[in-house]
Amino acid sequence: MKRKSIHLVDDESIIHDIFRRIFQEPEYDLRISENKSQAKANHDADMDVVIMDQMIPGSSGLEIFKELKKDDPQIKVIFLTAFGTIEAAIEAIQQGAVDYLQKPFNNIELKHKVDRVIKEKKLSRENTQLKKTINDRFSFDNIIGRSPLLKKILGIVESVADANSTVLITGESGTGKELIAKAIHSNSNRKDMPFLPFNSSNIPANLFESLLFGYKKGAYTGAVSDKKGSFEEADGGTIFFDEIANLTDEVQSKILRVIQEKEIQPLGSNLIKKVDVRILAATNIDLLAKVKNNEFREDLYYRLNIINIHLPPLRERKEDIPLLAEAFLKRFTRENKKAIKGMNAKFLRHLLDYDWPGNIRELENTILRAVLLSSSETLAPEALTPEIRGIKNQRSLPGGFNEKVNVFKRQLIIETLERNSWVQKKAADELLLKPSTLYELIKRLRIEK
Repeated sequence: MKRKSIHLVDDESIIHDIFRRIFQEPEYDLRISENKSQAKANHDADMDVVIMDQMIPGSSGLEIFKELKKDDPQIKVIFLTAFGTIEAAIEAIQQGAVDYLQKPFNNIELKHKVDRVIKEKKLSRENTQLKKTINDRFSFDNIIGRSPLLKKILGIVESVADANSTVLITGESGTGKELIAKAIHSNSNRKDMPFLPFNSSNIPANLFESLLFGYKKGAYTGAVSDKKGSFEEADGGTIFFDEIANLTDEVQSKILRVIQEKEIQPLGSNLIKKVDVRILAATNIDLLAKVKNNEFREDLYYRLNIINIHLPPLRERKEDIPLLAEAFLKRFTRENKKAIKGMNAKFLRHLLDYDWPGNIRELENTILRAVLLSSSETLAPEALTPEIRGIKNQRSLPGGFNEKVNVFKRQLIIETLERNSWVQKKAADELLLKPSTLYELIKRLRIEK
């Protein structure tokens, strides 16, 4: 675990001793400076917090703070101030210090303030990193593909990102509907506010309302305290409803009210709360057909379907498969510390020939499986499932007994040859055949490299 780093700038040895007793290793990493030159030499931008005495020989705490802040704009400083110099501490806070403590200080209060500032800085770093990760991963440039269909979709995403209208994203499972929703949010003017995904297929119907709208203490058995719902948590940001067709009629009615009136009512409460939330929704079924069958509210459907983005299945944009496979390969080799440099031509050919009923998610899982199973520098067909390699279940093969046996022999020989780089002698040894017998079988079964 990373130690909490503290930089004390104070010239009094008694203060040094107090800090050494309070902030001990291994939990804390304490540095001590007695003057301006030491403070500049000892400080770096990774420091969690600086505790700065207001009075430093040859300088002042405020002057040193300003110097350090030039190189570390995110610096967090707590000032120590003697009686009668509160005004100077207030000036320091106006200059960007986070807090002050008056000497003689209470040790418990000091530790509390320091730990609070360290926690806040940690959360700030995590939020900054999270936003960077989201922006990097979900920027338009990082949605992988070059097909005309994908370029058209990204054009629509770019056009609607800053709008406040609802968007309905349709397409088969695994086509990347949540990825597009995140791209819309992270490229919008709401990008610094929450993005909350709500998977309607994974939640029991009786929990929809409490999770979405929140509840007051005592609203039902087990509601022991007030709880905010997703709409209130996402205020100013975006909620993404995945598989929205699964919402109950009552919840659909309340979501319609949110869209129209921009307000919610928590369970058990008489108060109406205003919320500003953009709604993005996705479905892998024909929502209009459900409307016609009275299984989904027509008024909500037309409110959601202001902008429709349809994601094509992977089989309709096969020119994107090599790019996607390469991106997944790089990620999984890095994450699993594998020295795999690429895919051989036959491996890629199988990827292109397969129809991918599970779409991008299935391709991603296939590359992960291949990376984990492969022990060579190049992914080969052996790392693919028989289904992707086009090998049928033997019980479903056409023809009589001899034909089925020949199909089995042919596939077994091809797999063995591929494992042995098409060196017939090695393949024959593995199959416990004479090289001449294997040669005759290759000829008779019309096997070619």
